[in-house]
Amino acid sequence: MLVLGIDPGTAITGFGLVESRGGRACLVGYGVIRTEPQQGMAGRLLEIHNRIDRLIDIHGPEVLAIEELFFNRNAKTVISVGQARGVAVMTAARRGLRVYEYTPLQVKQAVVGYGNAAKHQVQAMVKAILGMEEKPRPDDAADALAVAICHVHSARLGTLGRV
Repeated sequence: MLVLGIDPGTAITGFGLVESRGGRACLVGYGVIRTEPQQGMAGRLLEIHNRIDRLIDIHGPEVLAIEELFFNRNAKTVISVGQARGVAVMTAARRGLRVYEYTPLQVKQAVVGYGNAAKHQVQAMVKAILGMEEKPRPDDAADALAVAICHVHSARLGTLGRV
């Protein structure tokens, strides 16, 4: 099973591709989708859609795993992240992928074993789990890999977070 993990954002959307081999998470690839403010919101969302659609074309994942939106003090940030998240979910659904969502707490527990883990702890565990030489950068890509790992572990344990 190939999982496309997404950490949504309008300026930067992280993605991570992780394959489950014998219940073990194996790195396929990762990166970020960057958009520019001058594109305007509609242009940014279209760019995110097009790039995720292209990732699906190239890699053929079966599943999209994405973080649930968490409360943020800045309502404008929550709204824009929600829009990017919606585009990712819609793109995956349109392409026939199964979509699963996980809370940040679930992701941290699955990757680190502790729901209040710090970002650097999550990155260190992503590196260890996937056998990487260096911590994945930027943070958005590391977070997307963590979501994909969470799904691999959840699928193995039967605790899936279906949308």
